Amino acid sequence: MSKRIVFTGGSGKAGRHAVAHLRAQGHAVLNLDLKPLDMDGVNTLITDLTDSGQVFNALSMHFDFDGFNSGQGPAPVDAVVHFAAIPRVLLQPDNETFKANVVSTYNVIEAATKLGINKIVIASSETTYGVCFAEGDQDYHSFPLEEDYDIDPMDSYGLSKLVNEKTARAFAMRTGADIYALRIGNVVSPEDYARFPAFLADPQSRKRNAWSYIDARDLGQIVDLCVAKDGLGFQVFNAVNDEITANEPTEAFLKKWAPNSPITRPMGDHEAPLSNRKIREVLGFKQQHSWRQYVPQS
Repeated sequence: MSKRIVFTGGSGKAGRHAVAHLRAQGHAVLNLDLKPLDMDGVNTLITDLTDSGQVFNALSMHFDFDGFNSGQGPAPVDAVVHFAAIPRVLLQPDNETFKANVVSTYNVIEAATKLGINKIVIASSETTYGVCFAEGDQDYHSFPLEEDYDIDPMDSYGLSKLVNEKTARAFAMRTGADIYALRIGNVVSPEDYARFPAFLADPQSRKRNAWSYIDARDLGQIVDLCVAKDGLGFQVFNAVNDEITANEPTEAFLKKWAPNSPITRPMGDHEAPLSNRKIREVLGFKQQHSWRQYVPQS
């Protein structure tokens, strides 16, 4: 069914692929961003999400000029997808990264729930698992990394995402809304597969990403599945593809390259260490873009 979706951060690397997928499924999308998105059929409303008034206003507007034809005011919004953020450390001072990401997420969730929008999807991150932007060579507590892991980031970006998950949980408990947090892995666009031979040649270079990734196009599918699935309340989902970025079987690879991290359950031959088992079982995710399709050395 076609839905009306407000998407924040649709002009970014992950966002533009997710918006394209949602449009291909027939959804109407309004993009909220500080930069325009050049995509037919998608209007970008330049919005500072750290300003609560702008967020309330943006979530209750026409999507485009066609909306004025009804004469009945803006149509209801079915879902909000919140990807907008300072996307990593070392782009702005740490306090600004934390402040912008936490305040914008609070504003978006608060406005959505108070406006009666009961489906919200937010972008959390692999960085919450505590290794990606850690100081020094840190080990994961165990493998596979699943959603019940005791997340413990030490950096401003990962910490902001941890706080955002708690914010989402609080609003879901308070309002009964469905709010799903996606712990998004290393986002890979089609052109990025050219880098994979170097990753295979230097396994240690992928430790901070837990030897896992998400194809940006498959991320769009995950967002669409979240929009379609109702009634789950607050949920956290790892948003990653099926397979480890290595040619060796997963357990043998991890015993060699992550010997200090115990393996707590049997893992599939090439299962990603950042496991997507939950999105496959709960949402029905089926990856369409394995890295092995695009890398001759695989």
